[in-house]
Amino acid sequence: MEIVNPKTLTDKVTSVISHVVVTTASKLAFISGQVAVDETGALVGSGDYYAQAIQVFTNLKHALEAAQAEPLYIAQMNIFVVNHNPELISIIFDAGFHVFGSNWPKTASTYIGVQALADPEWLIEINAIVIFP
Repeated sequence: MEIVNPKTLTDKVTSVISHVVVTTASKLAFISGQVAVDETGALVGSGDYYAQAIQVFTNLKHALEAAQAEPLYIAQMNIFVVNHNPELISIIFDAGFHVFGSNWPKTASTYIGVQALADPEWLIEINAIVIFP
């Protein structure tokens, strides 16, 4: 994948995302929205954005491992956050860096504030498109 961050677009956000990802993919994986439930289906971090974000990114990491994909293969992520406010951005991205460390994927991303998710206790949901080299 080629990461493109043209000088004509702001570099304010490129520490956590990329403006454009260019690829010629032969194999793709589409990861469904991951939420803050563990392998037994139990909610993790009731009412706690950071704890839920840790679980969501952990679930995303498990999905990547199941697909035999590296985090850096993620081309696009959509991050849905219930009752978004600006201070939640750093909380959620800090959780992502905690889970992925130096393998944080700087994807083409969209961060979307939403009123609710499918379950009223879920605060964060993330889906992803993975492109294999």
